[in-house]
Amino acid sequence: MSRALAAALVLALAVTTVLAGEIPGALIVLEMAPGTPGSDPSGAPPRFVLLQHGQVFVSGTSLVEAGRLEKRESDALRKRAAALRKIPGIGSPISLGGAADVTMRLSLLEEDRLEIVTTGDPAAAPASLAPLATLLAELARFHHTSLRPYAPSSYAMTVREARLVGGCRAWSFSFPIAEALAGPRSVPAAEAEGWPTGAMPVSVCADDRRYAVTLRPLLPDERP
Repeated sequence: MSRALAAALVLALAVTTVLAGEIPGALIVLEMAPGTPGSDPSGAPPRFVLLQHGQVFVSGTSLVEAGRLEKRESDALRKRAAALRKIPGIGSPISLGGAADVTMRLSLLEEDRLEIVTTGDPAAAPASLAPLATLLAELARFHHTSLRPYAPSSYAMTVREARLVGGCRAWSFSFPIAEALAGPRSVPAAEAEGWPTGAMPVSVCADDRRYAVTLRPLLPDERP
């Protein structure tokens, strides 16, 4: 992959993070651009979130699961994350090696905020980056016995003018589509029922135009 394309992926992930807003009480957040063909980063929930008191959220392209770690498990993750701050140059974009088509953004929010953006395959990382690469790989495929499907109470809607392949559906929300075009807004789960959610956009026809709409699941107390 060219350096220009790798830089574009980093930028796309940075934009996704801006859209994701702040997650109250988050200590560790891992975001990855979705790899599903046709997906839209603006609708992707974070891959991994650790909140205070050990609550965790793990996501795929659309599905979100919630669980809770024991104190010793949560403390161990927080300790490993804190140790990353000692790696030289950790605040700059990092190439892990291998194919550069995987981009990750790890946000460490305990004490001073630190955002780590990487490209490449964690399995190809040099020994000096082993603590970072190992943690990224584990969080990207995180599993815990406490995880259960999470039903969000609201979604962050993003709308942009675009022509997607295939047909389109009518706009059925209680507010004009022009309001959603102004920026992400919160939509109650009841109003979003029956609509695709997560990183897979849906094509909408309204006012003789075509739009791409995504509905990103919001975590507790999160705002668009």
